[in-house]
Amino acid sequence: MLKMMTFFQGLPGQQSVPGTLNFPGSPQKLPSVSESESEASMSEASSEDLVPPPEAVVAPDQEQQEAAKKKKPTVLSNMFSIFTKGKKKRGQPSLVEPPLVPESKPGLDGPIPTVEELKAALEQGRLEAARPLLVLEQELAAAAAAGGASEEELVRRQSKVEALYVLLRDQVLGVLRRPLEAAPERLRQALAVVAEQEREDRQAVVAAAAAAEAPGAAALAATRPRRWLQLWRSVVAEVAAERLDTRPAAGAEGRSEAESIFQHLGCTVKEDLEAVVERLKPLFPAEFGVVATYAESYHQHFAAHLASMAQFELCERDTYLLLLWVQNLYPNDILNSPKLAEELQDVSLGSLLPPKQIRLLEATFLSSEAANVKELMARALEMESQHWAQDVAPLRLDGHCHSELAIDIIQIVSQGQAKAENITPDLGTQMKQVLLVELSVLLRSYQRAFDEFLERGKQLRNYRANIIANINNCLSFRTSMEQKWQILQDPRSYLLDPLSELKAHGFDALLQNLFVDLKPLFKRFTQTRWAAPEETLEEIVGTVEGRLPEFSELHDCFREELLEAVHLHLVKEYIIRLSKRRLVLKTAEQQQQLARHILANASVIQDFCTKNGSTATWLNPALPTLAEIIRLQDPSAIKIEVATYATWYPDFSKGHLNAILAIKGNLTNSEVKSIRNILDINTGAQQPSRSLFSLIKVG
Repeated sequence: MLKMMTFFQGLPGQQSVPGTLNFPGSPQKLPSVSESESEASMSEASSEDLVPPPEAVVAPDQEQQEAAKKKKPTVLSNMFSIFTKGKKKRGQPSLVEPPLVPESKPGLDGPIPTVEELKAALEQGRLEAARPLLVLEQELAAAAAAGGASEEELVRRQSKVEALYVLLRDQVLGVLRRPLEAAPERLRQALAVVAEQEREDRQAVVAAAAAAEAPGAAALAATRPRRWLQLWRSVVAEVAAERLDTRPAAGAEGRSEAESIFQHLGCTVKEDLEAVVERLKPLFPAEFGVVATYAESYHQHFAAHLASMAQFELCERDTYLLLLWVQNLYPNDILNSPKLAEELQDVSLGSLLPPKQIRLLEATFLSSEAANVKELMARALEMESQHWAQDVAPLRLDGHCHSELAIDIIQIVSQGQAKAENITPDLGTQMKQVLLVELSVLLRSYQRAFDEFLERGKQLRNYRANIIANINNCLSFRTSMEQKWQILQDPRSYLLDPLSELKAHGFDALLQNLFVDLKPLFKRFTQTRWAAPEETLEEIVGTVEGRLPEFSELHDCFREELLEAVHLHLVKEYIIRLSKRRLVLKTAEQQQQLARHILANASVIQDFCTKNGSTATWLNPALPTLAEIIRLQDPSAIKIEVATYATWYPDFSKGHLNAILAIKGNLTNSEVKSIRNILDINTGAQQPSRSLFSLIKVG
């Protein structure tokens, strides 16, 4: 997701290591004490500032000097020899232990370097001077505690020690400001100095009360705790600010300023923290918490940037990008990236923005995105309607009439939902509900626009082709709603009903001419008093078969549905002709002959429709059972058939039954009444799942 760039480049003229934390333009010294101040204080200093007056010094005799020369030099004494190399040797008192200080200095063998030597060493960046400087500080404290030295002398000597500490601090923090530019050994030295100072701080806090009561202690200003670890953390915060405040390089064409800023911030945080984990963590002591310190500093400055941006009125795209970074990219792609996830699992960074502000931004995003989707869908429907009105022929795809409207609408809605899901799954769920409501409104508008086209476009050359294309659209809509958006049963009506109406109205328009042509053929049944019904039905079926190629560009599923509509129409019209009360047969033989005609015709209708794709098997008993009612002579047997018939077709009413029984001229009124009453048992018992007799008016 993130296209990371290398932001770790060295200083001009310096050799840098790719991927290092390099912070161009950062001062190496802290501003708390200026270099001029430290120079002024050091200019008055000499080695005698930190040792007793000459009269208190005992000169060593010749033998002691010879023994000292023959004594094997220690590592530290060799180290300090470099401080005076090439310089004029100072007076003897600087090399003699003062009597008020213990002769054995912990952790230091050999003579203590002079102030000038320590200053020179620190200015050269020699961090080894930290230990003898600590010894001088300890000696000064011991001298103050022992008394005997004037307050003026103690203050003067302390000022020189503190000036040296300023130099040391600036050198140490300068190394820690650019830790990956330093050699590993030098970095370890700087870290060891900070750790040692932290230990001294802790000891100073514990001994503070006792030191305050010691004689002469009041002459020394309190200089601990120095809190260098805290200073280092402040340096890290400054580094984070410098790195993240850097103006990003020119972004890709078409990328907004906000997008470039987000990309710069994210890439910088990720690369810098990965460098901390890979290269600094192995060198830093655990007490520094180096990963957590850098992560917290970068996180806080990243959050400050976003909080500042969120104060302004953002455009829709920038609002989306802000939420995307806060809710997804930063926590998932950066903090939870493979190199950082384990290291940051115990670091509580929190969110880049407060929850309340995130909710407000999410509400703004949902509202604006829904408005955009609504506008885009309306525009797509308007373009489609213009194509109908302009008699533009639809596309042909795989032998079917095709419209891009469904694809465009589905893509618009899907993209809106995907944007929300990119932020969080929960926001995606909210957006889905909002967009489905907008989609239902669009589908209702689509159905109304289509109805207007059906009414006004009958004379257009591509009228039928555009009808078929829009019926085919329903398949794409329905598939997406049922599969991609997993529409539940409850909201199906407000989404799918407009499509069902559109399809039904389209079928009616496509079949209108066919049904008009069939009407006079069905009238022949009653006009000829059902003479030669086979020939009449054969002509009806032939007429339908001749029109079937007109529907070949429908998708298979819709062609089957259209054949079901034809099947229903044939059965319905046949029953209507039986219910006209124009045929009264008084003998059983006449009734049985008509029943045989009806059975034969029913078989032809069923075979023809099934062969051409109709799956309306529910219509199969409609005509044969009526034939059986007409054929039977026993009222009890007729009642059984009527009761069974009513279970198959709950909309079969007494009026329909009366019309059929009127054919049987040999039934008495009491028998007809008795048979008709059988329907009272089922009245209101069930509702028809499909309409047949409710489409047939009798009277």
